Amino acid sequence: MLFKIDENLPVEIATILSRAGHDAMTILDQNMVGHPDTEVIKVCYGERRVLMTLDLDFSDIRTYPPRDHAGILVLRPRSQSKSAVEELVIQLLPLLQTESLTGKLWIASEHGLRVREG
Repeated sequence: MLFKIDENLPVEIATILSRAGHDAMTILDQNMVGHPDTEVIKVCYGERRVLMTLDLDFSDIRTYPPRDHAGILVLRPRSQSKSAVEELVIQLLPLLQTESLTGKLWIASEHGLRVREG
């Protein structure tokens, strides 16, 4: 799966995903730090990459309808510490191997996963 790691996540998330067999790039890799959300999602769409973020703005399906994107994965860890974020991503790895995010919004926490489609 192709991922774009938002600037609000540790860059190590890209390494975790890459080691699991995914293609992961960061916003930093493309010199897009500070770019508006609309521009970030447009680049993700063009590259067919799932956006992985902590930004709750991307969970608004009226602004970012899931059907219009390669997928959006909003992380809701118990805290925004590096270790909590990494643990949540590691917890998601088995699902990322078997489930497609295309046209879906995933909101993931340690307590479960909510999926919105369409």
